[in-house]
Amino acid sequence: MAQHPLHPLRVAITGGTSGLGLALVRALHASGAKVAFVARDAQRVAATAASLPGTHGIVGDVSWKLTTHALAIQVTSALGGLDVLVNNASSLGPVPLAPLADTECEDFEAALAANLVGPFRLTKALLGSLASSARQGRPALVVNITSDAAVSAYAGWGAYGASKAALRHMSQIWDAELAAEGVRFLSLDPGDMDTPLHALAVPDADPATLKRPAAAARELADAIAIALTCESGVS
Repeated sequence: MAQHPLHPLRVAITGGTSGLGLALVRALHASGAKVAFVARDAQRVAATAASLPGTHGIVGDVSWKLTTHALAIQVTSALGGLDVLVNNASSLGPVPLAPLADTECEDFEAALAANLVGPFRLTKALLGSLASSARQGRPALVVNITSDAAVSAYAGWGAYGASKAALRHMSQIWDAELAAEGVRFLSLDPGDMDTPLHALAVPDADPATLKRPAAAARELADAIAIALTCESGVS
């Protein structure tokens, strides 16, 4: 039987203990990838790692500048390098959702820190490892998880939508700049899912109408595999 295209790639995933992040950790681990994941809650990190032997749990907050280089070092030490980085950790901004005019500056800044600046810093800190993989003939890919709120203007989703729009465009710029070095970038929208983040945003939503995180994770894993085999650019 042929091996999965993700075996035995070295993959790091942020926001890896709930929702889509946890589903991605499970899906990529099951595909044979070596997986390290980052999340803020130490107990949940430990429990997730224990439930998936061979994965590496790292405690940290990607939105906090002072942790960036420590996280990068822990990721590359745990995996022996890096082939794929998935920037999945996200913040809604104000909860309940609020119009931009009613959004506190601090809440807007928090959404940008988690959804844009954090991924920028972590990606930058790991670019050396990704470029090294590319020079060795290995895949080198950064996947930024975006949203339809990045392209459609939804009332009340201003902080989240603006940060995801910037993340999507940043992915396109980085892909244009680094494609010649063999480091590629994808921005992928998993759709509306039955996750804790969505429940915070839309508490009255019927979970039965939403995509299951496991299904979204399988779709994203397939998209990553296609990107790695076809040198696909940003979606």
